[in-house]
Amino acid sequence: MRAALWLIGLFATAVALALFAGDNEGTVTVFWPPHRVDLSVNLALLLLVALFVLLYLALRALSAMVRLPRQARRWRTQQRERAMHATLIDAAAQHAAGRYLRARKAAESALARVQALSDADEAPPHAASLRTLAHMTVAASAHALRDEPLRDAHLEQALTVASRAGAAPELREGVLLRAARWSLDQQDAGGALARLDELPAGATRRTAALRIKLKAARQAGRHAEALETARLLAKHGAFSPAAARSLLRGLAGVLIEQAHEPAELLPVWASLDAGERAMPELALRAAQRMLTLGGERALVRQWLRPVWDGTLAQPEAAEPALRARLARVLEQALIATGEPSDQQWLARVEAAQQAQPRDPNLQYLAGMACRHRALWGRAQLLLGQAAQSLTDADLRRQAWRALAELAEQRGDDGAAAQAWKQAARC
Repeated sequence: MRAALWLIGLFATAVALALFAGDNEGTVTVFWPPHRVDLSVNLALLLLVALFVLLYLALRALSAMVRLPRQARRWRTQQRERAMHATLIDAAAQHAAGRYLRARKAAESALARVQALSDADEAPPHAASLRTLAHMTVAASAHALRDEPLRDAHLEQALTVASRAGAAPELREGVLLRAARWSLDQQDAGGALARLDELPAGATRRTAALRIKLKAARQAGRHAEALETARLLAKHGAFSPAAARSLLRGLAGVLIEQAHEPAELLPVWASLDAGERAMPELALRAAQRMLTLGGERALVRQWLRPVWDGTLAQPEAAEPALRARLARVLEQALIATGEPSDQQWLARVEAAQQAQPRDPNLQYLAGMACRHRALWGRAQLLLGQAAQSLTDADLRRQAWRALAELAEQRGDDGAAAQAWKQAARC
């Protein structure tokens, strides 16, 4: 369509010129004493057009001649910039390939080229970013070669350049994150946390920063801070659900084990969220720790109530080792007397045993609860059934020992000896 329009326009111009110039009999007289020149109008117009074109070309040539030095300078600058970029790219490629000496030399060459452009007042607008990346490449290569003085020197220069106006703020954040990782590599958790503290508020909540903070907090033994960081990472989806659960369980377990008094364990338990308290492993660990520290057994039973209810609701989902551990800890928590909650728990245990009469762990727990409440006959029946079916060696041993003590109480020396023999075999 465009070609057709151009063709129509050319035909129209040709027709207009033919109509105008074909019958034009006018003349133009130029007096140049003592000469007189007569020209037709058509020739005069052609000469004017030719003169205009000649002047236009002359001006263009003059302008090109004037711009020639500037263009030559621009071309040289472009060549230097291309060489600088090529050198920096080569440094990155060499570093990725594990050739750290070559990477360091290439990055140092890039720095020299940037400095030469700056001295010539021809530095590109992104010179600060180029300097930062080059310094970081040298520092990374030095870190791989364990040249700590060189690494620290270029790291500080990178931070200085990245802090200047004109550099992208992400560059400084990247330098700080890399410095924190290097501190972790050297087991310097304090240095890594100090680098992270220099980050802006928004950058500290990024996944990369949180991962570094988690490792540094664990190295420094700051498990409470590590637990909070792990919660944020789990919230951001940095781990799979199973890995997040395992990590949170491990960190919370360390905090529980670090408590040396019941008063220290209570705030640790209160700091856990509902999902963490519902973890059977954590609840059992906290309950066992509270019992070891001589804390209130009523509080222990309160912590174990969700685990107890969950185990009864889905008995097939609980592992045998977990059920055995729950029975062991609950046995210790039910020893205390004189508490109103003891009778309530005894009723719960008996109801659970009646609902699942073939469960050896419930038989054991109900038998021990009856024994501690002086229900000798019921205790002997339940413990005798449990001792034959328990898979946990410790619980089976305790069951036989309880049966032996019950036999001694009623004066049955033969049954007591047989029970002691079975306990010794476990």
